[in-house]
Amino acid sequence: MSGGHAPRDVAIDGDMIRLGQLLKLSGLAESGGEARELVTEGVVRVNGEVETRRGRQLHRGDLVAVDGESVRVA
Repeated sequence: MSGGHAPRDVAIDGDMIRLGQLLKLSGLAESGGEARELVTEGVVRVNGEVETRRGRQLHRGDLVAVDGESVRVA
């Protein structure tokens, strides 16, 4: 990986979190509306691939990146 920061770990309760929820929890999006826009615009990557489903289920170890900032589900 070049130029990016090391991912921050974001702890979740339970085994799974939806992408829209993680974006808000991690601070990558300030609101549900912003999370929806980011996903719709195709700027959210999950494990290196563009993800356009806000309801995508994420599990521990998944990596989510937006505009060079990344977080890991922990």
